[in-house]
Amino acid sequence: ALPPQLDSHPLNHKNTGVLITVLRKSQPCIKSRTALRCLTFPFPCHFVSLLQTDLLREGEVPVPYPSKFKDAWDDVSVKMPCSEKNLFPMETERSHLTILLPVCLLFFLLSSLQCLEHCEAQHLFEVILPAMVDLALSAPRLCTMPIPLLKSRMNHSLTLSQEQIACLLANAFFCTFPRRNSRKSEYCNYPEINFYRLFEGPSPRKIEKFKTLLCYFRRVTQTKPKGLVTFTRQSLNNPPNWESSQTQLTRLHITCEGTIEDDGYGMLQVDFANRLVGGGVTGHGLVQEEIRFLINPELIVSRLFTEALEYNECLIITGTEQYSKYSGYAESYKWKESHNDETPRDDWQRRCTEIVAIDALKFRHFLEQFLPEKMNRELNKAYCGFFRSNANRQHLSAVATGNWGCGAFGGDTRLKALIQLMAAAEAGRDVAYFTFGDAQLMRDVHEIHTFLTKREVTVGRLYSLLNQYSSVVCKNCRTTRPDVSLYSFIYEKVSSHPTSDIHASKDSGISFSTLDSH
Repeated sequence: ALPPQLDSHPLNHKNTGVLITVLRKSQPCIKSRTALRCLTFPFPCHFVSLLQTDLLREGEVPVPYPSKFKDAWDDVSVKMPCSEKNLFPMETERSHLTILLPVCLLFFLLSSLQCLEHCEAQHLFEVILPAMVDLALSAPRLCTMPIPLLKSRMNHSLTLSQEQIACLLANAFFCTFPRRNSRKSEYCNYPEINFYRLFEGPSPRKIEKFKTLLCYFRRVTQTKPKGLVTFTRQSLNNPPNWESSQTQLTRLHITCEGTIEDDGYGMLQVDFANRLVGGGVTGHGLVQEEIRFLINPELIVSRLFTEALEYNECLIITGTEQYSKYSGYAESYKWKESHNDETPRDDWQRRCTEIVAIDALKFRHFLEQFLPEKMNRELNKAYCGFFRSNANRQHLSAVATGNWGCGAFGGDTRLKALIQLMAAAEAGRDVAYFTFGDAQLMRDVHEIHTFLTKREVTVGRLYSLLNQYSSVVCKNCRTTRPDVSLYSFIYEKVSSHPTSDIHASKDSGISFSTLDSH
């Protein structure tokens, strides 16, 4: 039998492992406002807040800091549309650019009206768009301090109010951010922030994106949002020694139903990110990351100031609000209705929703991902997103994740599941794993987790098993996929050598002919 703390509820066709209710959730509230810096950055960092934090009051709109607009046009700050140096070239003079509504936006809106009722279209042009224009033009009043760029190879933190974010996103909608529409500018290593690709001709995907974003803008122009959001760029400079780790795997709940955003409430929720965070959210993309950025649009503003993630970096976003409900995925995605997010707020008026963006490698060939250096990279990337150096591990919330780096990125679901289980264990977190409808994967991962836990296989030994699979099976494989599956290999090795030192084992004479290679 499993140890008492790892007892599983009975396997059924929907979920298995420990009950999701026993997994640790984030604390609902921070007791001291002085804890914001510590919570946001558990390491030496540069911390910036564009608000008067001493004036924060529950239920009140935060006050911008400083009180007057401070302009900056340099290589460490966002170049703002309202800057005096933002000059638009004219034939006879150089004119200050206030707001530029692309002609393509009007064409897009007009072509999209066929999917709107007459009253909805009238409300769009007479109420929502004018309110969005006013919101965009309020940048000098709301965003008074230069917004720092979260550059690579540095630990930064930036806190904005939801109202400031709404203003910035309104400017992004109207494509007013200067020098951001060309991949040849100084922002070539940053995601696109202006929404111009969204207006490059209507498509069913873009219509649904448009509906989702308009739901957000309708809400924030009707009622000013009152919370804060913190964006943290975290780097991992000293990764674990995986080979020598004596850490045991932590608890697992795994299900083929539900979603990270709904059922991972109170957990660290994983965004299956592009290194340019947000991926194709303002373009054609519409999978896990893009959907999350659409229903929590405050995530999109991270594209304004977050440089492409390096191999040892992640982005942690605390406090975003969900504004929409949806159905479907990719081509079947549909905006359903407005969502009222009732997630409690901490003392800094941030929703207790913590999302971590970690980007997986993209593999052209299946066997490539089993190279030791590739598995190391993915382990360290996941660990970078999960660890908190100054946190009490007893208080760390579980990780809510799923098929990270699979699908279009070519990752093997079973390898990626093990990698995330190992990284979460080393970081001191339980795991809630969502297979997104794959019942066989649910059963396979649960069974291998139960097997490894019952035999007290450490992270270090599992790491050595992965490397052994690479050298014994994958290296000698002459086909696109090995005949022996990873899990079959692990079952055989652990069963045959339950206590032996597998680090030096190079035994390739075992017969795998009878092993299942699902």
